Amino acid sequence: MKKLKVILIGGGDRGMRYTNIMKDSPDKYEVIAVAEPIENRREFVREKHSIPEDMCFLDWRPLLEKGKIADLCVIATMDRDHFAPAMKAIELGYDLLLEKPMAPTQEECTRLAALAEEKGVKVVICTVLRYSDVFRTLKRIIDDGKVGRIMSINHEECVGLIHQSHSFVRGNWGNIGRSSNMLLQKSCHDIDILQWLIGKKCKKVQSFGALSYFTEKNAPEGAPEFCYQGCPAGETCPFNAVKLYYDDKENGWFRGAATKHVYHTDEMVWDAITKTQYGKCVYHCDNDVVDHQTVNMLFEDDVTATFTMNAFNAGGRHIHIMGTEGEIRAALDSGSPISVYYHRTKTFEEFDITGTDGVVGGHGGGDEGIVETLYHYLTGSYNGTSIPEISESYYNHSIVFAAEKAREENTVVDFEEYFEEINR
Repeated sequence: MKKLKVILIGGGDRGMRYTNIMKDSPDKYEVIAVAEPIENRREFVREKHSIPEDMCFLDWRPLLEKGKIADLCVIATMDRDHFAPAMKAIELGYDLLLEKPMAPTQEECTRLAALAEEKGVKVVICTVLRYSDVFRTLKRIIDDGKVGRIMSINHEECVGLIHQSHSFVRGNWGNIGRSSNMLLQKSCHDIDILQWLIGKKCKKVQSFGALSYFTEKNAPEGAPEFCYQGCPAGETCPFNAVKLYYDDKENGWFRGAATKHVYHTDEMVWDAITKTQYGKCVYHCDNDVVDHQTVNMLFEDDVTATFTMNAFNAGGRHIHIMGTEGEIRAALDSGSPISVYYHRTKTFEEFDITGTDGVVGGHGGGDEGIVETLYHYLTGSYNGTSIPEISESYYNHSIVFAAEKAREENTVVDFEEYFEEINR
């Protein structure tokens, strides 16, 4: 069995997640180098994978200056930092596992996809929903013809109110200038899933959405800049940073993100919530991404799809697929089976699913699934349907950009014309 050597650029939560999974398959993967500016994260990766000191870097540039020293480059930096190292790694001939989104702009995505095809390298974008048991099962049910011809899909991403406040108000992804638009960064793999399940080209896109709630005008009267300063609504506010980050000692995700430290202490957390945006009132932050958005899509053969991303819920994903012979309902991470109703017999059939490890955990097993599938793809032993070529990922990212254009310009975008224009 061939062992793939791996270099990691970006040792934050996602980078550690993928390489930790790789560590559990030592016959398939070996992580030999890391580039990560935050020392404690870099040190965690170094110790986890027994990486020599001279193969640990603060920046990706000196790592890639070594040339092609591995089979695979994993890039899991912030959105704005995907493009430059990805382009350099492709030039060197690396295959890539690239965290979503490909890049924060349409132009950069176009250039990246073109270079990957020119150099003949494999670039796999981390649209991990494709590799979860629930969506693989849905794809199989559809492809087997159990519900006939697909006519329409309604799909929801329920972000979760507290998740929204943590990641998309206070956190790294709340501001477009620092990251990218909400639909791209959070839901490009939902749009990707819809096109994958339908299996047809997109024709038109329309979208509505706004930042309506997490704004100054909705702040409680007398609310200070930081929660620790004593807010009149602090006892009942679900976003109270002291309660969410300091008092809750079990929420390692929130505490780790706020402190940027793998092994966080109460002192570190207090420092973060008194000095950084993680401790600010959610109505006084610099966030500008939408907190709810709907995308309407028309595909070939009059297939319609609606996608809704919304913060005002407990969290999770739900999908309703309607076909000429039946309909399907499913929920990622719910633990419930997929339900299929057949029109002719008026009967239901259930399909059990696995990998339901929590909304924030492994995307219903998708994180583990992409790492396992990637190995077979790169070694020539893959015969499934989940993994897309870079051209398909690029096409589906472009639908997202078209949807955002439609939202901003309050119009319906002819996607065929849009895609032709950006590829001239």
